[in-house]
Amino acid sequence: MNTSTQTFRVLTGDASSPVILHVPHSSRHIPPDVRDSLLVSDAALTAELDESVDTATDLIACEAARRCEVTPWQLVNETSRIVVDPERFPDESEPMNAHGRGAIYTRCADGSPLRADEPDSGAARSLLAEVFDPYAQAMTDLTQDRLDTTGTALIIDIHSYPTRPSGFEDPALERPAICIGTDDFHTPQWLRDKAFDTFSGFGSVAENTPYAGCYVPLRFYRSDRRISAIMIEVRRDVYLDERLRERADAVGELGEAIAAVIPAAGSHASD
Repeated sequence: MNTSTQTFRVLTGDASSPVILHVPHSSRHIPPDVRDSLLVSDAALTAELDESVDTATDLIACEAARRCEVTPWQLVNETSRIVVDPERFPDESEPMNAHGRGAIYTRCADGSPLRADEPDSGAARSLLAEVFDPYAQAMTDLTQDRLDTTGTALIIDIHSYPTRPSGFEDPALERPAICIGTDDFHTPQWLRDKAFDTFSGFGSVAENTPYAGCYVPLRFYRSDRRISAIMIEVRRDVYLDERLRERADAVGELGEAIAAVIPAAGSHASD
């Protein structure tokens, strides 16, 4: 049975599955009170969402889950990252704060102002308490549940990125069809190798460019080796058309590729 809150969904998988498909950036939903606090016009907000939202990555995750013999779990953000970005550090340690793109965005992707409030304002603190904290706790609880039940956990973080660099990105970085995000503590070699092998059919595949790392809840980050993690970043022209509409065949192929990575988790559970 699926559980939900106002800001995210947890889709129940098989009790024996250690796998969590994490989809933090697929939503375009912005509550009216948050919309009222944004400085941009409707047209500018649409452009910002087009650039920032990982369109249809929730559909890719669903396709992956559907193709698995043992159904993985899913945590899907139901609120736009424009409201709160659940994958940022919520304090001064977040590197993207320098671009106004920390947990609470104050700048658009092109660098123009998005919010008048500072990241430590009362409004920002309220959003962190109401949106960021429950989301982080849900992911922590789900990971702990998989550890308690199966003895291990595999987090597959599913993202996409635009063909052209955003204003805050380094334009010199390679932008392959598939970026595999890894962490030297949480991404074992077998997982990296399996991902590279599985996604090689999509064209160019590179590691940690233009984005790097993978998501692990802070309670376990770089302290619990029972948790393996990897990030799959898909360049959007691989599966979206020029109007940012998903191509069903490509979504299915990407879901199938992610599903192919998952069985490896069981064979390495005791490593």
